[in-house]
Amino acid sequence: MGVVILLIMLVGVGLMLTNKLPTAFALVLLGVSIALVTGAPLTGEASVLDTVLQEGAGGLAATMIAILLGSWLGKLLDETGIAGTLVRKIVEFGGDRPTVVALGVLAVSALVGTVTGSAPAAMLAGIIGIPAMIAVGVPKVTAAGTILMGLAAGLPFELPVWQFFSTALDLPIETVRGFMVKLFPFAAFFAVLFVLVETRRRGVEHAWSLRSVDPSAERRPSRRQRLGDAPWYALFTPVVPLVLALGLEVAIIPSLLAGVLFALVTTTRPREMNRRLLRTLYASFDVAAAPIVLFVAIGILLAAVRLPGAVEALEPLVRNVSPQNPVLFVLVFTALVPLCLYRGPLNVYGLGAGIAGVLIAAGIYPAIAVLGLTTSYNQVFGVADPTSTQTVWSAQYSGVSPQQVMLRTLPYVWAVALGGLTVTAALYL
Repeated sequence: MGVVILLIMLVGVGLMLTNKLPTAFALVLLGVSIALVTGAPLTGEASVLDTVLQEGAGGLAATMIAILLGSWLGKLLDETGIAGTLVRKIVEFGGDRPTVVALGVLAVSALVGTVTGSAPAAMLAGIIGIPAMIAVGVPKVTAAGTILMGLAAGLPFELPVWQFFSTALDLPIETVRGFMVKLFPFAAFFAVLFVLVETRRRGVEHAWSLRSVDPSAERRPSRRQRLGDAPWYALFTPVVPLVLALGLEVAIIPSLLAGVLFALVTTTRPREMNRRLLRTLYASFDVAAAPIVLFVAIGILLAAVRLPGAVEALEPLVRNVSPQNPVLFVLVFTALVPLCLYRGPLNVYGLGAGIAGVLIAAGIYPAIAVLGLTTSYNQVFGVADPTSTQTVWSAQYSGVSPQQVMLRTLPYVWAVALGGLTVTAALYL
């Protein structure tokens, strides 16, 4: 039976890789198929309809709310000009020094990355940051990679991500937060190293045009011309949720709500607050819809692989191929890093979530070790996967291909994953 489940998973991977089915649809199909082949009843306890579909669909509800709030805050950062002001101030400070400008944009990207992820975060930092970097001579591939490496540096402190791993792996937020603090130095170090090495290794390339930018946009008034810079005190908005959640250990959702209120109060006149709140909230649903659908599907898959029949069938197979020695753990899973690319089987926002569920449910590794494994891989996927929305947007906006960005950034994020796996093996195995 375990072999049959693995074959079903391989079919699911094939459907996702060949774009025969969207990832969310493929994950739901996988979850239902796994439940059926393990003999789960249609209704009742540990069943297809009641457990896998009903309970699984809402299993990550807290994560979905956190995603929505993060998207809401991201919309406010955009509409109020906070994100644009941060980037412009950094560019003005850097002048015509490519490395300084790139490091500044990297820092802003990391800050934005703590609020929201994916393409919206890349846009917040990149719409101004990428043209500014290219204008001072940063190569196009390096400019795109700088945005992505910055987002990855902020990823360990992205609060919706904390909520996802807490719920999916059934771990306290405190445990997730503790590991993310340990992962952050690796993400930050290699992000800075990327900028320092790539801006010097590639030399200066002055290029003012971007293939993805509409030339008529230059004739339209900019947001700065229409609204002006955001007040200096509003620029602390991205830090507010982080200080509350990391420093004061406030829960995730209240911390994000506090960031929303801070952005609103520091940038908006009282008579305009209601309209701005509603406008940005409704707009945030467009941004959050895709990840929310994905998390519904992941919840269904997790419920399926945690069924007693699935655990019993998969446990012997998974145990035989999972290294128990800490050194082998690091070596094997570091070598398998490419399997989280192209929506591969170790992508935590795909089949990787199901594999993580099996590793925990079957008792192969402690939950915190699976946390270290999945978050380390997530650092790679968030930067180098040519199918991820933030990578595609950053590459196209810079006038290069996602594959070029992948080849340039992969060695650095691979090293980040190695650091996270080493910490995991040293502390939790």
